[in-house]
Amino acid sequence: METAPGAPQESGGAEALLRELEARVQDVVRASSWWERHGVDCAILALSLLALTPGFLCLRSENVLVFVLGITILGVCHYTLTVKGSHLATHGALTESKRWSKIWAFFFVEVCTAFPAEYAKYGHVKIHHGYTNVLGLGDSSTWRLPCLNRYIYMFLAPLLIPIITPLVAVERLSNVELRTALRTLGLISLGLYSHYWLLLNVSGFKSPSSALVCMLITRSLLAHPFLHVNIFQHIGLPMFSRDKKPRRIHMMSLGVLNLPRLPVLDWAFGHSIISCHVEHHFFPKLSDNMCLKVKPVVSQFLHEKQLPYNEDTYLARFWLFLSQYEEFMVQTPPITEMVGLQ
Repeated sequence: METAPGAPQESGGAEALLRELEARVQDVVRASSWWERHGVDCAILALSLLALTPGFLCLRSENVLVFVLGITILGVCHYTLTVKGSHLATHGALTESKRWSKIWAFFFVEVCTAFPAEYAKYGHVKIHHGYTNVLGLGDSSTWRLPCLNRYIYMFLAPLLIPIITPLVAVERLSNVELRTALRTLGLISLGLYSHYWLLLNVSGFKSPSSALVCMLITRSLLAHPFLHVNIFQHIGLPMFSRDKKPRRIHMMSLGVLNLPRLPVLDWAFGHSIISCHVEHHFFPKLSDNMCLKVKPVVSQFLHEKQLPYNEDTYLARFWLFLSQYEEFMVQTPPITEMVGLQ
């Protein structure tokens, strides 16, 4: 068990700090236009949908460079729709309409990502965000596979994500109502078959096997950074017990880490997953663009109050995890106690 010294703020002080931070951020949000709050991210998703057509058409070419360009376009668009789109839709950050939020969640999570929308919201919003870095709940343990060694996990396992995702989805459906299961199966099947059909009929693939291989390649194009980012930003940071977790402001400032801006990942995954993950955990309903806009406010506030603001580079985290894989990904992490802050 690790013990961290308590900050001077007790529980009342911690709540006051959080309210002050929320007030500062809300001032920025109220002064922002619809374009800043939702439009920028909606435009990125719309461009990704439009870019699918040239991507599929590029695969008709016998020119290797054009074919590779098609694979790249489809791969980046796939991750933009499935990671950025699903993430924002699950949090209801694409629109202020509850009805449209639900529709977008079905489209991005079930049609594009091949995963049940209800489970995505429960696992990510209610558990991961509600109990960030709390052991047995929001501790990112779903990403741990102790049976794999460090090289297989870091280099080969990501390639299986496109196959594992729909299989996990089907397993999850055994625990839901028949009506929900049929809807989810229908939407997942629609998404997978549409991808397959377009490769055969638009891209001109001659055999089902070649189309399936192309689906796997495009759907795993950014699988490595997707897996890595999901472990880099929480695992290896302080973990808390369920009955002694700190106040929210300490939980989020201690247990979340930002990576630097990375253009391709910023576009495909979104700022809230890459360079503004701390801001996202404090304000999960903000869009990616708004997380980026409030980042200086959150950073300045945490530094002012002498609270942690964790940042590290992708490569630094990669080498750290590769060298300390057993400690981070196999062994049970030690519990950090924040004395006086529970």
